[in-house]
Amino acid sequence: MTTTTVRQVIDTPRPPDRTAPRETRLRALDGLRLVAALMVAAYHYGGRGGEVTTAWGSSPKDQFPTLSGYFAYGCLGVQVFFVISGFVICMSGWGRPLKSFFASRASRLLPAYWVAVVLVTAVFALPTVAFKAVAPSDALVNLTMLQQPLGVDRVLGVCWTLWAEVRFYALFALCVVLPGASRRRVIMFCAGWTLAAAIAQASREPLLDIVLMPEYAPFFIGGVGLYLVHRDRRDVYAWGIVAVSFLIGQHYAVRGLWNAADPNAFAHRTTLGIVLVVAFGFLAVTAIALGWLNQVNWRWLTVAGALTYPFYLVHEHLGWVVIHALHTGLGLPSAETFALTVTSMLLLAWLMNRYVEKPLTPKLRSALAKAR
Repeated sequence: MTTTTVRQVIDTPRPPDRTAPRETRLRALDGLRLVAALMVAAYHYGGRGGEVTTAWGSSPKDQFPTLSGYFAYGCLGVQVFFVISGFVICMSGWGRPLKSFFASRASRLLPAYWVAVVLVTAVFALPTVAFKAVAPSDALVNLTMLQQPLGVDRVLGVCWTLWAEVRFYALFALCVVLPGASRRRVIMFCAGWTLAAAIAQASREPLLDIVLMPEYAPFFIGGVGLYLVHRDRRDVYAWGIVAVSFLIGQHYAVRGLWNAADPNAFAHRTTLGIVLVVAFGFLAVTAIALGWLNQVNWRWLTVAGALTYPFYLVHEHLGWVVIHALHTGLGLPSAETFALTVTSMLLLAWLMNRYVEKPLTPKLRSALAKAR
């Protein structure tokens, strides 16, 4: 097939798909966000070692002898988040000018993030808390969300994923939003990023690795491809993007998380288990993209989706404090402590959404959108 023929295939207008979805809120996607966040919380509370051991007073393997092995797979909730992010960012950036896109993303991320940084820093500075706070100078740098590339101690353990998100937003903004989103441009963006990420992996050049994120790119790209499927389920190019992204993504997930050879690993994840969780993320977003979960339209899922981001920010470090107070301090059983910790973090997330995000997000978005 010649280059001209390929271009004609990509650019040829398709007849309208009568089954094409309307751009309404996909509440099932909100529910999936919460599922991914709870997966990560299970990992942080019961699926790994480290400082959470101080909170429990012993290894989580002693607290959850059976479940700890399953909780260890919860870290893959991050990969599920990245697939969701690719879908959502493509949907929200389509037809939007660059300034509006930037204002939308910044106002969505920053208010809750700033409050979470201040809150965790303040709590860890209390003399009764058993965990060490970062230095004041480092805490201030954390407010920029650039602590990861600057090599500064992190206030929030999960903020490394935000650094990956920011780089994805920048790539998508420069390559798709700035010139104007179109099917052809999105397809070329996905194909170009996939190839460039493979080259970065082969070259082992640190700068390329930082910019192109080969280990995370397939999940973002797969989500973008699934948004194209959402627009037109007959789009062969979109399905190809999704398939290639899954195949590459599961490879990176297995390579990074399979640890059977490590005798000191907290829990040994199997290759099959990792692939199945990655497949779950892709299949769940695919089901939403195809409209198979449209009947999952309960209003409370919108609330669940709104709580996911602040919950994700605060659950790890403040969760340690709650676990230590309930289990070590009050002597509550492990299962009750786990449930109460998750519940308390969801309540805190609701307070942050109600009193921080709702009032500040629209004001910040409006200010950024109007600024010259």
